[in-house]
Amino acid sequence: VDPLTSIMLILITTVGIMVLIYSDNYMSHDQGYLRFFAYMSFFNTSMLGLVTSSNLIQIYFFWELVGMCSYLLIGFWFTRSTAANACQKAFVTNRVGDFGLLLGILGFYWITGSLEFWDLFEIFNNLVYNNEVNFLFATLCAFLLFSGAIAKSAQFPLHVWLPDAMEGPTPISALIHAATMVAAGIFLVARLLPLLIVLPYIMNLIALIGIITLLLGATLALAQKDIKRGLAYSTMSQLGYMM
Repeated sequence: VDPLTSIMLILITTVGIMVLIYSDNYMSHDQGYLRFFAYMSFFNTSMLGLVTSSNLIQIYFFWELVGMCSYLLIGFWFTRSTAANACQKAFVTNRVGDFGLLLGILGFYWITGSLEFWDLFEIFNNLVYNNEVNFLFATLCAFLLFSGAIAKSAQFPLHVWLPDAMEGPTPISALIHAATMVAAGIFLVARLLPLLIVLPYIMNLIALIGIITLLLGATLALAQKDIKRGLAYSTMSQLGYMM
């Protein structure tokens, strides 16, 4: 457990418990009270699993679980057609990024032969230092890993799902789409930083996408009538800052 993991653990548990306490009253008249809390606990569990993982396979497994929880929670009121469409949109958009993430993981496994973070960083940095790695391929794999983060953190090309994700109950919007889940992409980039930092093009690309998202999110937020959609866009903008 390194500083990055511990700060994420504090964030997820704190926000999670507050949202659970708040939802108790908020959802008390709802038909799906038990279902709601089951999904919420499941989401918090997957999120904690994600940040404590020590290798790429574990990260991918929990990444998928978090995506699934997001799908279930956005489509919580599945009788409303808007919610049903929104959860499908979020799920499919995230699938695009997850596919990239999987390909990137396989690519780095092919380059280094390891999936454990610390071994992977060490082997990869040695390969780069001795100039034994195909830079184009490594950059492509790094970009594919980053595409997973782009989808999850609603960065520029794959940001379209976030405003629609506000169709779920309000505590969901607070927990997932403003606090913890969208931070998962940033967490992934931070976790893989030793890998990305030796590939200059990727660092520039991350900065560029962050800037585009920041400006786009802030601009689109001005035109929103619905307060939750405005919040979604401002969240997106702040995530651009974090990138």
